[in-house]
Amino acid sequence: MPKAPVFKAFSVTPIIFHCINLSVQLDDGFSGTNFNRPGVQSLLEDAKNEKFDCVVVKDFSRFGRNYIEVGSYLEQIFPFLGIRFISINDCYDSANYKRNALNLDINFKNLLYDLYSKDLSQKVKSSLCIKKENGQYISSIAPFGYEKSLDDRHMLIICEEEAEVVQKIFSLALQGATSYQIAKKFNLENIPTPIEFKIIKGKTFRKPKGDKFYWSSSVICSILCNPVYVGDIQYGKTEKNEVGGCNILKARTEWKIIRNHHAPIITKEDFEQVQKNRRKSYRREKKDKYRHPLVGKVICGCCKHNLRIKKEVNSYFTCDNRYVTGLNECVGRVNIIFLEQIVLSRLEKHLEEQNLIIENINRYKNNLKEKRDVLFQDIRQTKIEYNRLKQKHYENYQLYSLGKQSRFYPLHEEMTKKQKIIQELQEQIFEIDEQIRETELENFITSGNSVLMLEVLKQYIDTVVVYNEEDIRIKWKI
Repeated sequence: MPKAPVFKAFSVTPIIFHCINLSVQLDDGFSGTNFNRPGVQSLLEDAKNEKFDCVVVKDFSRFGRNYIEVGSYLEQIFPFLGIRFISINDCYDSANYKRNALNLDINFKNLLYDLYSKDLSQKVKSSLCIKKENGQYISSIAPFGYEKSLDDRHMLIICEEEAEVVQKIFSLALQGATSYQIAKKFNLENIPTPIEFKIIKGKTFRKPKGDKFYWSSSVICSILCNPVYVGDIQYGKTEKNEVGGCNILKARTEWKIIRNHHAPIITKEDFEQVQKNRRKSYRREKKDKYRHPLVGKVICGCCKHNLRIKKEVNSYFTCDNRYVTGLNECVGRVNIIFLEQIVLSRLEKHLEEQNLIIENINRYKNNLKEKRDVLFQDIRQTKIEYNRLKQKHYENYQLYSLGKQSRFYPLHEEMTKKQKIIQELQEQIFEIDEQIRETELENFITSGNSVLMLEVLKQYIDTVVVYNEEDIRIKWKI
């Protein structure tokens, strides 16, 4: 008797029909051109774990609007995983296309969905740009200290209660108070935070990480540097390199500004003086590209905020929030090496209990080998391109030496670039080989390999709650 199908419905609007087992993935608010959206990633994860064998959508555009990606899933990924794909409105069932390429009409539909999405995105972008240039405030949320006018939702008016807090922040800054000192003062005086003002007005609902919301130095800094409080609006700070792509910050010289857009809360003289004082005390630190695998997972047991790393001879984790909350129970200092040893020791014990060490080694090795194979392919392709350049360089010289060409066009620069690319790829392969050697069973956890450590931490550890060096609790992922 054939196996009963397990369905996975995927749509902005759920599709309900009779079946053995049905789960629905929704991606409201995400562009269909982006295949990194949560619903798709969840679907792929379930597909790898063989939790379903059929995907049903209303039409192809509900699954995606990038015709290359959609075609890749229909012709390669889903057939490889043994998953049937059904599009109801398009009358498509992959069971009828097992040995044949997709029909021209299906490819054409996917291309139309892709072009429609890009055209719509461009029209919306142009419309928003025109509104901004005409002085309309188009953001859905008014900045702290303001609210949208009831008569014109594209205009900002002053919210007196919030404006008093903004004025107090600037007043303290003019007196020489730092952002940490202002935040601590507000927390001790129980002045509501911006999010609490919104909750009081019924505009949002959120729960704090700990027992209450706290002012932070970053919130104070964002208010102090925002020109909206002198009546100006800045826009055009970011742009997207492609439809559905990420926002990229543009150079400050390219930002656009509308002067005297709305009523100011702070005078321009006071605002400029604050900026001048902050520039004197501001020191840019060179960012380290390396991100410690515990960052984002280690939280303070008192206030439940993330711990930050202080880099010294003996680097340590600390709770910056203690400077602004006044809570003495917040974590002061926990040595990084000590915390790593505690976490790794408990992680090793957890994996042994779950009999997962060998599985993790094999999975990690396979991922490394796949990356290495891709690098080898890149090297082969680059060598082919290098040899073509070398041959063309020789032919140019032959034509020039025989008088058939008036000038000699050397290709040394292009050839050198290809050689440099090959060398960089070889170095990457060498690093991967080193990582593979470090994944022997006895070194799997204790090798100190930060890349491997990060891979395992992401998979099994949810949070590490630190109260002090004697009280460290780990919450495992289910």
